[in-house]
Amino acid sequence: MISRNLSDKPVGVVGAGNFGTVIANFLARHRQVILYARDEKAVRRMEETHENRGYKLNKHIRPTHDLASIARECDIIFPIVPSEHFRSMMKKLGPHLHPYHILIHGTKGFDITLPKGETIDTVHALSRQQVKTMSEVIREESVVVRVGCLAGPNLSKELAQRQPSATVVASPFQEVIQIGKRLLRNDRFQVYENTDLVGVEIAGVLKNIIAIASGCLSGLGYGENAKGLLISRGAVEMVYLGRILGGNTKAFLGVAGIGDLVATCNSPTSRNFSVGYRLAKGQTLKEILSDMEEVAEGIKTVQIVKKCAEHYKARPLITDTLYKVLFEGMTVQDAVDYLMRYPLNVEIDFV
Repeated sequence: MISRNLSDKPVGVVGAGNFGTVIANFLARHRQVILYARDEKAVRRMEETHENRGYKLNKHIRPTHDLASIARECDIIFPIVPSEHFRSMMKKLGPHLHPYHILIHGTKGFDITLPKGETIDTVHALSRQQVKTMSEVIREESVVVRVGCLAGPNLSKELAQRQPSATVVASPFQEVIQIGKRLLRNDRFQVYENTDLVGVEIAGVLKNIIAIASGCLSGLGYGENAKGLLISRGAVEMVYLGRILGGNTKAFLGVAGIGDLVATCNSPTSRNFSVGYRLAKGQTLKEILSDMEEVAEGIKTVQIVKKCAEHYKARPLITDTLYKVLFEGMTVQDAVDYLMRYPLNVEIDFV
């Protein structure tokens, strides 16, 4: 039964991937939902089968291929598309948006602006001005002011199974936070709040790097001691990098930081974990990418953060080493051996 204590206008979800589909189902417990997919065939299939990617769709979800209709019919929109497509999606959606719209995105990735003729592979360094979070992209490509994001240990399969979980709705606007909480919270899904939007976004992005590294350890057959070491050092590196990129330390110590980090570093269903696991088993990055249905955001994030570290003269040890594995031919075993030999004395230096 749909609650009538909120506006009767439908809520829009842009992006019908695994996470977008699960969030649409959560929202449909309270509102009518319009779910946008780029692929017209996928829309027709959802209309005929009332399923998507193996998930049964709530009867209150209406699929569409018309992006403009989302803006026309919905005041509240949840964009959940890969970061590499996010700006192009916003360029199409932006002209249909108005200042009264509220956007709460669920994308854990960065958008980059490169000099003409450069690619992520050829550019030497990136400043923070060239690296944008998704909320910054929304503001650049639309007149929307009230923006927020979702971040946390939100593995789609477990959410769909109604296993206990939580997320953070982050925004500088209390109105956005409260709307997000009312629309998403249920008896198996806790919703916390945070006003540090950029910090929460950055935490959600950086943890994907450590998740790839965790998959590497599992692929080599290492146990919980090694993983505990990685997660603890990874959390320190996230705070270190997060400060450089403009986040607040507190955002990295909560559900969107440590919570998400632990979940993705321990889950074979995480795409980023899977990339690391398969690398350790001897597959090449090209082979792994060729049969992945959805984007593993951590691969691009490693490239971007490596270039940012170059600009700010920083040395993120795990990120640097993982970059060598992904793009310079270092083996996973050599990477682990290198990290174990690296001299480190201070455990935590940010408290």
